[in-house]
Amino acid sequence: MNHLSTSDYIVFFIYFIVVSGYGYWVYRSKKSQNVDTKDYFLAQGSLTWWAIGASIIASNISSEHFIAMSGSGFAMGLAISSYEWMAAATLIIVAVFFLPIYIKNKIYTMPQFLSTRYNDTVSGVMAIIWLLIYIFVNLTSIFFLGALAIETITGISFNYCIIALAIFSVFITLGGMKVIGYTDVIQVFVLIMGGLITCYKALDLVSVKLGAHTVMGALPILREQASDHFHMIFHPGDKYYDDLPGVAVLAGGLWINNLNYWGCNQYIVQRALGADLKTGRSGLIFAAFLKLLIPVIVVIPGIAAYVLYQHGYFHAEMLDNGILKPDHAYPTLMNLLPSGVKGLAFAALTAAIVASLAGKSNSIATIFTLDIFKKYIDKKASERKLVYVGRVAVIVASIVAMVIAPTLRTFDQVYQFIQEYVGFFSPGIFTIFLLGFFWKRTTSAAALTTAIATIPLSVIFKYLPQLSGGYFAPIPFLHRMTWVFAIVMLLTIVVTLLDPKSKENKQALEVDSSMFKVTPGFIIASVAICGILTALYTVFW
Repeated sequence: MNHLSTSDYIVFFIYFIVVSGYGYWVYRSKKSQNVDTKDYFLAQGSLTWWAIGASIIASNISSEHFIAMSGSGFAMGLAISSYEWMAAATLIIVAVFFLPIYIKNKIYTMPQFLSTRYNDTVSGVMAIIWLLIYIFVNLTSIFFLGALAIETITGISFNYCIIALAIFSVFITLGGMKVIGYTDVIQVFVLIMGGLITCYKALDLVSVKLGAHTVMGALPILREQASDHFHMIFHPGDKYYDDLPGVAVLAGGLWINNLNYWGCNQYIVQRALGADLKTGRSGLIFAAFLKLLIPVIVVIPGIAAYVLYQHGYFHAEMLDNGILKPDHAYPTLMNLLPSGVKGLAFAALTAAIVASLAGKSNSIATIFTLDIFKKYIDKKASERKLVYVGRVAVIVASIVAMVIAPTLRTFDQVYQFIQEYVGFFSPGIFTIFLLGFFWKRTTSAAALTTAIATIPLSVIFKYLPQLSGGYFAPIPFLHRMTWVFAIVMLLTIVVTLLDPKSKENKQALEVDSSMFKVTPGFIIASVAICGILTALYTVFW
């Protein structure tokens, strides 16, 4: 059993006190004002570009990255980095085309966009779908992976770990988006520093065990010893082709996944909705640069653990009841850190978990309060009551996710579970948004049809081999997303065209070409990011 030393606990509690104290100071600094829903849920106008960018990354990076993505690095290698690196390119598109429409039309929640562009029925259906995804997939997986990691590192019971994470995250969340946004600046600094230290230790261990003279000298050893782990593109017949099928990561389903996640997702977009366009765009481009760094701190340690495992190290740590568990890779490496440093790495992991829990919980509260409670339950609720309801929603959602979390123990790579099951909804959501942005004829009936049809279509494509008696081979989930996207896109267009009144649709949104102009600085940053991505995929194709 592994435990933290006294010095580790001291380092961790310093982190805890700093984050909690700073969060409380931010909360007290605005408590004298009348806190309304826009301030509580969006921190309207109070977040700087660096706070927006840091908050996006802190909320995005969680145990699913440190534990599950590192586990996927152990199992399949650098290819899993496509989720991070292609996200950087996606953030540029969102900043240029999506964000201006939201800000110009004063959109504060994604269901509000659907209500403005279509009608309340489409908005209500999608609000429920988002809440189900956020609670039963995202929040649940964060609790599970976070508690699993902390249990592995400290020896504290899994159930106690979940409870502790819930208390910490709820404490941060109840202060509202302003508290979350500014504490996330500390969180992202800690998680990057701790992640880099763990990566350094992993490479140092490889250099010591396998005869490299320097830490940097361990990188060529990794590439030599695990050459199959340094390819970005899998081909048919490769073991993990179904997880990342060929060029679908560059020109297929991954774009649907990413554009939906980064552009149509309350959890992410919410950080920039309370800012002006220039500040919001700067925050998104800053987040894009940070995304380029994430594989260094989570995937490389996973590959290092794989190489060491292949040479006979960590066999006991990587097995669970005799079964190899790739998701054990990162906690195993953290346990090798020296006292004090291990506390910092533990703080980094906790920062990632808590920031993500807080961000997800705030989005759940925002959608439930503004798009369900206020619209359907109590239309005359005061601002004070709405903030109270939002806080109750945070607590209830956390309790539900905590109860369900232990059921995820049956999955080997939870990161792939998250991507696949969120992918059941992504094609329909993205279609509704995309056509809602740029084709004014799109009708509410067409959007509702797409929202309803997406899930059964995704289920059919997933279980097509069984339904056909084995006639059809299993379809990789990114390919399934592409097929479903093509079908629901066609469905939306056909249903719209069959409605003769669609020609009379008035554009409910303000959209004009001037909204999409960007500054020279934004162009330079975008070109730099695209250049780095081109180089990475060229070297590691």
